[in-house]
Amino acid sequence: MDDSSQIVIPDSFIALYQSAPGRKPSLPRLELTARYELCEDLATMLVDQAQTLQFKDDLPEDIVLDRCLRGLQAATDTVTGDEAVWVVRRTAELLNWSWAPKMDSPPAPAGEAPDSGLV
Repeated sequence: MDDSSQIVIPDSFIALYQSAPGRKPSLPRLELTARYELCEDLATMLVDQAQTLQFKDDLPEDIVLDRCLRGLQAATDTVTGDEAVWVVRRTAELLNWSWAPKMDSPPAPAGEAPDSGLV
């Protein structure tokens, strides 16, 4: 892939890698594109899992999305914390659900599996 890639990376994702609005992202375009594609794919895959979890356990949308976030935060080798929040926001957007991350709940400590409900 080169700079002529036709993939449009949303500003909301680019902002994850900018030190300030309008600044150049800290990742090269190729790497930024790869990170975006991974996160977009994760969001798309979470749509079915979130709907299943909501239906199976009769949970409110925000609880389902919070569990998705905790699961992604536990996967530190896959996505960063900021990317995890972006993925869940994108999942909510794809589902037409509203969601705002709860900032008072820290990620699960390293080595401790959260109750994500996504296994």
